[in-house]
Amino acid sequence: MLRQVAEGVLVHESEFCQSNAVVVHGRAGVLLIDPGVQGDELACLANDLSDSGQTVVAGFSTHPHWDHLLWHPGLGAAPRYGTARCAATARDRLSGGVDAVAKAAGIPEEVPLDLLGLITGLPAETTQIPWDGPGVRIIEHQAHAPGHAALLIEKRGVLVAGDMLSDVLIPMLDLNGTVDPIEDYLAALRLLEGVAG
Repeated sequence: MLRQVAEGVLVHESEFCQSNAVVVHGRAGVLLIDPGVQGDELACLANDLSDSGQTVVAGFSTHPHWDHLLWHPGLGAAPRYGTARCAATARDRLSGGVDAVAKAAGIPEEVPLDLLGLITGLPAETTQIPWDGPGVRIIEHQAHAPGHAALLIEKRGVLVAGDMLSDVLIPMLDLNGTVDPIEDYLAALRLLEGVAG
Protein backbone atom coordinates (compact mmCIF):
# COMPACT_ATOMS: atom_id res chain seq x y z
CA MET A 1 0.00 0.00 0.00
CA LEU A 2 1.08 3.54 -0.70
CA ARG A 3 1.71 5.89 2.20
CA GLN A 4 2.21 9.63 1.94
CA VAL A 5 5.60 10.99 3.09
CA ALA A 6 5.15 14.58 1.87
CA GLU A 7 2.59 16.55 -0.11
CA GLY A 8 2.18 14.74 -3.43
CA VAL A 9 4.87 12.14 -2.63
CA LEU A 10 3.94 8.55 -1.73
CA VAL A 11 6.04 5.48 -0.97
CA HIS A 12 5.45 1.75 -1.27
CA GLU A 13 7.96 -0.35 0.69
CA SER A 14 8.81 -3.72 -0.79
CA GLU A 15 9.11 -6.75 1.43
CA PHE A 16 12.25 -7.52 -0.57
CA CYS A 17 15.12 -5.67 1.15
CA GLN A 18 12.65 -2.99 2.27
CA SER A 19 13.36 -0.96 -0.89
CA ASN A 20 11.00 1.86 -1.79
CA ALA A 21 8.97 2.66 -4.87
CA VAL A 22 8.29 6.40 -4.91
CA VAL A 23 5.32 8.08 -6.58
CA VAL A 24 5.41 11.84 -7.24
CA HIS A 25 2.19 13.57 -8.32
CA GLY A 26 2.42 15.93 -11.27
CA ARG A 27 -0.12 17.89 -13.30
CA ALA A 28 -0.93 15.19 -15.88
CA GLY A 29 0.03 12.06 -13.93
CA VAL A 30 2.73 10.61 -11.75
CA LEU A 31 6.47 10.03 -11.87
CA LEU A 32 7.33 6.53 -10.65
CA ILE A 33 10.81 5.99 -9.22
CA ASP A 34 12.22 2.46 -8.71
CA PRO A 35 8.79 0.79 -9.02
CA GLY A 36 9.22 -2.34 -6.93
CA VAL A 37 10.37 -5.91 -6.84
CA GLN A 38 7.90 -8.75 -6.39
CA GLY A 39 5.32 -9.36 -9.12
CA ASP A 40 2.38 -9.01 -6.74
CA GLU A 41 3.81 -5.73 -5.41
CA LEU A 42 4.18 -4.30 -8.91
CA ALA A 43 0.62 -5.38 -9.78
CA CYS A 44 -0.68 -3.87 -6.52
CA LEU A 45 1.10 -0.59 -7.26
CA ALA A 46 -0.33 -0.51 -10.80
CA ASN A 47 -3.83 -1.22 -9.43
CA ASP A 48 -3.54 1.37 -6.65
CA LEU A 49 -2.55 4.05 -9.17
CA SER A 50 -5.27 3.02 -11.63
CA ASP A 51 -7.93 2.90 -8.89
CA SER A 52 -6.99 6.42 -7.80
CA GLY A 53 -7.26 7.68 -11.39
CA GLN A 54 -3.51 8.26 -11.76
CA THR A 55 -1.55 7.56 -14.92
CA VAL A 56 2.20 7.01 -14.90
CA VAL A 57 3.68 9.65 -17.22
CA ALA A 58 7.38 8.97 -16.49
CA GLY A 59 9.56 6.46 -14.71
CA PHE A 60 13.09 6.68 -13.35
CA SER A 61 15.59 4.04 -12.24
CA THR A 62 18.10 5.36 -9.72
CA HIS A 63 20.71 2.76 -10.69
CA PRO A 64 21.27 -0.31 -12.89
CA HIS A 65 20.71 -3.10 -10.33
CA TRP A 66 17.95 -5.45 -11.48
CA ASP A 67 15.60 -4.61 -8.59
CA HIS A 68 15.52 -0.96 -9.73
CA LEU A 69 14.99 -1.70 -13.43
CA LEU A 70 11.63 -3.50 -13.20
CA TRP A 71 8.27 -2.51 -14.66
CA HIS A 72 4.76 -3.93 -14.94
CA PRO A 73 2.46 -3.76 -18.01
CA GLY A 74 -0.27 -2.24 -15.80
CA LEU A 75 1.97 0.79 -15.27
CA GLY A 76 1.63 1.70 -18.94
CA ALA A 77 4.14 2.66 -21.61
CA ALA A 78 5.47 5.89 -20.12
CA PRO A 79 9.07 6.81 -20.92
CA ARG A 80 11.47 5.32 -18.36
CA TYR A 81 14.71 7.15 -17.65
CA GLY A 82 18.05 6.77 -15.89
CA THR A 83 21.35 8.55 -16.18
CA ALA A 84 23.29 7.92 -19.39
CA ARG A 85 25.77 5.69 -17.53
CA CYS A 86 22.97 3.81 -15.75
CA ALA A 87 21.22 3.05 -19.05
CA ALA A 88 24.47 2.00 -20.75
CA THR A 89 25.34 -0.32 -17.85
CA ALA A 90 21.83 -1.85 -17.92
CA ARG A 91 22.14 -2.46 -21.69
CA ASP A 92 25.57 -4.07 -21.25
CA ARG A 93 24.36 -6.34 -18.45
CA LEU A 94 21.29 -7.38 -20.43
CA SER A 95 23.18 -7.97 -23.70
CA GLY A 96 23.46 -11.69 -22.88
CA GLY A 97 19.73 -11.95 -22.29
CA VAL A 98 17.41 -11.59 -19.33
CA ASP A 99 17.69 -15.27 -18.39
CA ALA A 100 21.46 -14.98 -17.97
CA VAL A 101 21.03 -11.93 -15.73
CA ALA A 102 18.35 -13.68 -13.67
CA LYS A 103 20.54 -16.72 -13.14
CA ALA A 104 23.68 -14.72 -12.30
CA ALA A 105 21.87 -12.42 -9.87
CA GLY A 106 19.70 -15.13 -8.32
CA ILE A 107 16.50 -13.25 -9.11
CA PRO A 108 13.47 -14.95 -7.49
CA GLU A 109 11.02 -16.61 -9.90
CA GLU A 110 8.11 -14.41 -8.79
CA VAL A 111 9.83 -11.31 -10.21
CA PRO A 112 8.47 -10.33 -13.65
CA LEU A 113 11.36 -9.74 -16.04
CA ASP A 114 9.59 -9.03 -19.35
CA LEU A 115 10.16 -5.26 -19.12
CA LEU A 116 13.48 -5.36 -17.23
CA GLY A 117 15.90 -2.56 -18.01
CA LEU A 118 14.00 -0.79 -20.78
CA ILE A 119 15.23 2.67 -19.79
CA THR A 120 16.47 5.64 -21.79
CA GLY A 121 19.64 7.38 -20.71
CA LEU A 122 19.26 11.11 -20.22
CA PRO A 123 22.03 13.30 -21.69
CA ALA A 124 24.92 13.79 -19.25
CA GLU A 125 24.15 17.49 -18.72
CA THR A 126 20.52 16.82 -17.69
CA THR A 127 19.88 18.10 -14.17
CA GLN A 128 16.08 17.72 -14.02
CA ILE A 129 13.75 14.85 -14.89
CA PRO A 130 11.78 15.85 -18.01
CA TRP A 131 8.17 15.71 -16.93
CA ASP A 132 5.19 17.95 -16.15
CA GLY A 133 5.40 18.00 -12.37
CA PRO A 134 7.39 19.46 -9.48
CA GLY A 135 11.10 19.86 -10.21
CA VAL A 136 13.06 16.68 -9.54
CA ARG A 137 16.79 17.33 -9.52
CA ILE A 138 19.14 14.55 -10.64
CA ILE A 139 22.21 14.19 -8.42
CA GLU A 140 24.52 11.73 -10.15
CA HIS A 141 27.43 10.26 -8.21
CA GLN A 142 29.83 7.33 -8.39
CA ALA A 143 28.87 5.13 -5.46
CA HIS A 144 26.93 1.87 -5.06
CA ALA A 145 26.46 1.37 -8.85
CA PRO A 146 27.58 2.93 -12.15
CA GLY A 147 25.53 5.99 -13.05
CA HIS A 148 23.75 6.06 -9.69
CA ALA A 149 21.54 9.09 -9.12
CA ALA A 150 19.78 10.40 -6.08
CA LEU A 151 16.73 12.55 -6.78
CA LEU A 152 15.76 15.70 -4.91
CA ILE A 153 12.09 16.66 -5.07
CA GLU A 154 12.93 20.21 -4.05
CA LYS A 155 9.53 21.76 -3.35
CA ARG A 156 8.50 18.70 -1.32
CA GLY A 157 11.73 18.38 0.68
CA VAL A 158 12.20 14.71 -0.29
CA LEU A 159 15.50 13.06 -1.19
CA VAL A 160 15.27 9.67 -2.94
CA ALA A 161 18.64 8.00 -2.25
CA GLY A 162 18.11 4.72 -4.17
CA ASP A 163 19.95 2.19 -1.94
CA MET A 164 22.58 4.63 -0.70
CA LEU A 165 21.01 4.88 2.75
CA SER A 166 19.36 2.04 4.64
CA ASP A 167 18.23 1.20 8.13
CA VAL A 168 18.69 -2.53 7.49
CA LEU A 169 21.47 -3.07 4.92
CA ILE A 170 25.18 -2.42 5.14
CA PRO A 171 26.59 -0.06 2.50
CA MET A 172 27.18 -1.85 -0.78
CA LEU A 173 30.12 -0.43 -2.69
CA ASP A 174 30.56 -0.45 -6.46
CA LEU A 175 33.69 -2.60 -6.86
CA ASN A 176 33.57 -2.77 -10.67
CA GLY A 177 36.24 -0.63 -12.29
CA THR A 178 36.53 1.93 -9.52
CA VAL A 179 39.87 3.10 -8.14
CA ASP A 180 38.72 3.91 -4.59
CA PRO A 181 35.18 2.63 -3.92
CA ILE A 182 35.22 3.67 -0.24
CA GLU A 183 36.15 7.26 -1.11
CA ASP A 184 33.54 7.26 -3.90
CA TYR A 185 30.89 6.23 -1.36
CA LEU A 186 32.02 8.83 1.19
CA ALA A 187 32.04 11.54 -1.51
CA ALA A 188 28.50 10.57 -2.50
CA LEU A 189 27.35 10.68 1.13
CA ARG A 190 28.89 14.16 1.49
CA LEU A 191 27.10 15.23 -1.70
CA LEU A 192 23.76 13.93 -0.39
CA GLU A 193 24.35 15.56 2.99
CA GLY A 194 24.96 18.90 1.28
CA VAL A 195 21.77 18.57 -0.79
CA ALA A 196 19.69 17.41 2.18
CA GLY A 197 20.82 20.43 4.18
